[in-house]
Amino acid sequence: MTKKPLPPIQRLGIVGAGQMGAGIAQVAAASGFDVLLTDIDDVVLKRALESISGDLDRFVDKGDLDKAEAKPTLKRITISTHLKEHSGCDLVIESAIEDCDIKRGLLQELDEVCSPDVVLATNTSSLSIARLASATNRPDRVIGMHFMLPVPRMQLIEIVRGMETSTETRDLVVDLAGKLGKTPVECRDFPGFVSNRLLIPMINEAVFAVYEGVASAEAVDKIMQLGMNHPMGPLRLADLIGLDTCVTVMQMLHEGMGDPKYRPCPLLVKMVEAGRLGRKCGRGFYEYSSD
Repeated sequence: MTKKPLPPIQRLGIVGAGQMGAGIAQVAAASGFDVLLTDIDDVVLKRALESISGDLDRFVDKGDLDKAEAKPTLKRITISTHLKEHSGCDLVIESAIEDCDIKRGLLQELDEVCSPDVVLATNTSSLSIARLASATNRPDRVIGMHFMLPVPRMQLIEIVRGMETSTETRDLVVDLAGKLGKTPVECRDFPGFVSNRLLIPMINEAVFAVYEGVASAEAVDKIMQLGMNHPMGPLRLADLIGLDTCVTVMQMLHEGMGDPKYRPCPLLVKMVEAGRLGRKCGRGFYEYSSD
């Protein structure tokens, strides 16, 4: 059966109101899209709106955003704890935690509630698009849109096609990326894609340097900042990403590549086991205030 043409995107759905989901919602609303942001936790949703409001205020204070534009941006975002409300969206971006079973479950639910002509994008940073798409009845309309953190400030969106993703779907999300003020770059569906295949092993090696007593976390970060011109050291960046996410990606690379060089550093694993996950819980390689 011939499918309908892909609809123009006016209402954008985002599933998951963590750092990434909130950032995508902010960028989409600032670009003029009506946004539905959902999460299973109402507290997380309210916190996301507070975070977006604070970020918009900072842009205004820096002169990067007109004050008159901030309020309408916030008003374009609707929040809900009901996934079924995405039935009215023209494209939905799944941005839940980096867990294959959870993401497949969400895509399967979205497949049931959304019109068959709607594209389902996933913000996975390392999982197989083909495997995620197989949970739906529309694998040709499932695609990876990997945003970078922090979303409002980073230009890149990694575009990843699964085995069945159509060219029409790819063209639609490439066009959407441009309307969001981002630069889309396409890569193959491979463990970690390009960004995390390079970035996370670098972070892992920085953790090994601390684990083996080569240098302190502060020294490792300062060397990479001053010597390699990195805006943020790899360990402070790991705290921003989330140490649990770093471990998950390393484990996926290790499993997907079958190469021991992708083994997660024992110190990184131990820190996650101890609940030291980085900025989101106030403590990782560094300590953070509640602000």
